Order: sequence, then structure tokens, then C-alpha cells
Amino acid sequence: MDTQEQSLTNNLTARATDDELLYQINLIRNIKELKTFIDAVPEIYLILNRNRQIVFANKPLYKLIEHTNQNEVLGKRPGEVIGCQNAFETPDGCGTSEKCMFCGTLNSILMSLDSQPTIQEARLTNIDTGDAMDFRVWSIPYIIGEEKYAILTLSDISDEKRRNVLERIFFHDIMNTAGSLRGFARIINESPEEINEIKEAILILSEKLIDEINYQKQLNSAENNELLVEPRKINSIKLLKDIINLYPDYQVIKGQIITLADSVESVDFISDSTLLRRVILNITKNAVEASDKNQTITIGCYLKDEKVHFWVHNSNYMPTDIQLQLFKRSFSTKGSGRGLGTYSMKLLTERYLKGTISFTSTEEEGTKFTASYPLKLEVNS
Repeated sequence: MDTQEQSLTNNLTARATDDELLYQINLIRNIKELKTFIDAVPEIYLILNRNRQIVFANKPLYKLIEHTNQNEVLGKRPGEVIGCQNAFETPDGCGTSEKCMFCGTLNSILMSLDSQPTIQEARLTNIDTGDAMDFRVWSIPYIIGEEKYAILTLSDISDEKRRNVLERIFFHDIMNTAGSLRGFARIINESPEEINEIKEAILILSEKLIDEINYQKQLNSAENNELLVEPRKINSIKLLKDIINLYPDYQVIKGQIITLADSVESVDFISDSTLLRRVILNITKNAVEASDKNQTITIGCYLKDEKVHFWVHNSNYMPTDIQLQLFKRSFSTKGSGRGLGTYSMKLLTERYLKGTISFTSTEEEGTKFTASYPLKLEVNS
């Protein structure tokens, strides 16, 4: 790669001047056959200049963003137009925040500007709605005269990704529980006299099976904006003790110790106990999975600023690449198709429980998740 090409790839902040941008826009407009073809296809097509600014966008993009004003599109970068929350984290916009280094769209564009056609997948969260979107991104180099451009195609695969992940998680968890039930059934068949010793385990596994089925139904309803919220009175300590008591029944725990913080505060508040329990349970489960054998996971809560704050701490540090992608749908440290745990925490917390969820992770202090909720959940009628 020569010096000029290297500068095109590495310069993430520079933008074209107004005169340069107007020249590029008019240049593309004058290629009649290209515009006619791209406008006719159903997928989103963009042509970007070397600064990753849009100089042409076809009709499907305007349909996606529900906007017809070209001034709101031309000259901007893809994440700024689609509403990616990371595009607004720094003054330099799309592609310049720390989280953007893992963006499939950015990497695809940079590769095509380096003369390498590529296909990648990209995930973003809309800054206004909080909705997660998944795209399959095709990018190819395009040269006019001495100027390099990238032609970008975006195909919305959100439904496909959501369906695949839900199905994989559902079948994985159901098969684990069903397999355990079958094991006990075989014991009963071979040694009927042992039924009194294992009947409680069978009952627990049956309830866990039903709980997992209901969880998948909840996630599906939550993503389709169909989930009903049922506020009721909750005591914070009782909720946390119930979660601790659940863990001997979960296969995920392997010698880790879950304990209630000495500083835990008793707070009575109103929220949806089923959804809140699901969120705190998932946070705790993730902490257990991230911990080594015999390590301690501490959970607690406190009252501050008219909100109840739940927290879960484990001693291990979360690597930066995981931190930057944590709340994305489909992302998981446990392999393909296992990534709705942290995403569902954020979805249920922010969209339905009207709260916030965040985390800190350092090598010195370990990892701490905090989920905060209003003392009274107001439900829109």
C-alpha cells in the first residue's frame, strides 16, 4: 500500500470541504445509468467518498430513516444517518469512537477503499429507539478518474439474526434440562426404590424447563414490543435472597460462592418482579460464568436519588474487546448463537423497566454490573 492509500485508510476524522463534497455529489448524479440501476434495487446502496461520507444514497435508505431531505443524508457518514449510538460519542462522528474498531461497516468500507471487496456483518443500536439492528454489508471499490470511492450495500438481517439466536438458545437450554430429566427417568426405571431421593430434583428441573420456555416467550415479545408489564410491590433483599437460593439448581455454578453484601439495603419499591428477577438473575449468571472455581460473587443493592440500585461483583477483569461489544445482540463469549443474555438485560431494563444498566471492569477491582430502577414503575396506558 502506498502512502496515499495508507492515509485514506487511517484518516478516520477528516471530511471533504463543501466544494469537494458538492463536486463529488454532482459527479455521481451525472452517471445516469448508475443512479437508475441503484435506485431500482430493494437493498440500501450507498456511494461513499474517501472520507466515508455519503455522496449518493438510493431510495431504500430514505425509506429506512423515514426522511426525504437529501441534506440530512449527503455528506454524512452511514452511522450518523442510520442513528448508530456510537456515531455520536465523539465530535468526529461515525467511525471514530473506541467501540467503532469492531464495526463491520467501518472495516468493510476501509477495506474497499484499500481496493479489497469484502462482505461483513454489522450490528448497531439506534440512539433514539434503543432498537438493535443487524446488517450484512457488501463493499466494493469504485474509482472515478483518480478518486477512490466505496459502493456499500446494506441488507437488514435483524429478523434473521434474532430468529437464529432465539432458536439456538432455546434448543440449547431446553436440551440441557431435558437431558437431565431423562437421566433421572432412567434412574427411576432401573432403580425404582431411589425415587424418593430424586423426586425433588425432578420437580426442580420441570420448573426450570417451564421457566426457560417462558423466558424465550418473554424475549420474543420484548423485541416485538408486545411484552406486558405488571408492576407490583417488591422488597430488594427478598429478591436477592430468592436469586441466591436458585443457584444450587442451576448447572452453571461450579464451586463458585454467591453471597449477599454486608452493606445491602432493604428497599421497598414497585416494578415488574418477573422481568426484574430475570435481569438480576442473568447478571448473576454471567458473573458466575466469568468466575473461576471457588471465587466469590457478591450481590447487593442500595437506595440513592429516588432509585434502587442493584449490583453484582466478581473478581475477574473483562477484556476490552468484550467490554466494547457486550450489550450487542448475538455477541457472546460462549460461542456462536449464545448471545442474548447481556442484550436482554439492557432490553428489558431500558425499554420495559425504565431503568439503566452499566458496568465497570478493571484488573484491580474486577467487574461490577449496576442496574438502577425507579421506586415506582409507571406503565403507559
